[in-house]
Amino acid sequence: MRWLSTFVTAALSLAAVATAKKDVFAEYHAKALSSSPVKMTDSSYRKLTSTPRDYTAAILLTALDKRFACQLCHDFQPEWEILSSSWTKGDKKAASRTIFGTLDFSDGRDTFMSLGLQTAPVLLLFQPTTGPHAVANAEPLRYDFASGNQNADAVHAWIARNLEGRPHPKVSRPINYVKIIVTIVSGLAIVGAVAKLGPYLLPVVQSRNLWATISLIGILLFTSGHMFNQIRKVPYVAGNGKGGVSYFAGGFQSQYGLETQIIAFLYGLLSFATIYLAVRAPRIKERRLQQIMIIGWGVLMFVIYSFLLSIFRMKNGGYPFKLPPFF
Repeated sequence: MRWLSTFVTAALSLAAVATAKKDVFAEYHAKALSSSPVKMTDSSYRKLTSTPRDYTAAILLTALDKRFACQLCHDFQPEWEILSSSWTKGDKKAASRTIFGTLDFSDGRDTFMSLGLQTAPVLLLFQPTTGPHAVANAEPLRYDFASGNQNADAVHAWIARNLEGRPHPKVSRPINYVKIIVTIVSGLAIVGAVAKLGPYLLPVVQSRNLWATISLIGILLFTSGHMFNQIRKVPYVAGNGKGGVSYFAGGFQSQYGLETQIIAFLYGLLSFATIYLAVRAPRIKERRLQQIMIIGWGVLMFVIYSFLLSIFRMKNGGYPFKLPPFF
């Protein structure tokens, strides 16, 4: 009968462990219903993450004290609170059996040291080791904050991928009433200002010269490569390898920031000269002055265009066109 007593003792021990783990989950789930994520300490961390466990624990190890200057910790904390509160409210019956907790460095120095953590925040996901959703490896999964996804939705998607076959309550962000009120008041103020200043603004908005100027500036910016610079994040200037500065990048597939400004300025001068010759010069009544202006602006256009061609040849020696005086 000795074997029977041994079997009964083992069975009672396993039952006691299972009951204790159920009590642990019930205890922390009750705390989460009143305040989620659950604020933890070294002892509660060990208690919640010990094995065997038939629940999931998502624990954020962070350092919110100003002494540590952890900006990422402060940036992510509101997102973590939104995620945990949304999940807990959407799963009040604990169908997913998931607990969200936060362990700050000030309350969990021993845990940080035992895990060998040198940075924060660190998000660990402890999966069940017993039950229908048990995993073979009891080691926690770690979320990668270096991926750049530091919002509640990204973390929710990561947790949901690792909790198959269980409910995944959606992230529910609180309504920002202040933002709504500010938007409404600002909209009404803009409508009132437009209604009051409409008679004065309408002639300006309908001005063809104004829209022609805006269009011309836009054309000069984009044809000179401003959008290319914004996309490629090109340097303003670069060294020429001889101790000097290079203002123009070699080749037609690259350029510098200052180069774009120079080209835009030359295009602007050419545009202004063309507009003057087409619009202003024919209105000059004095014939001699008219001839002088036409010849002067024509020479200026020729010189500027010659300089522009020389820049193209500087960028690529195979460019076939050139004009005096800039060969």
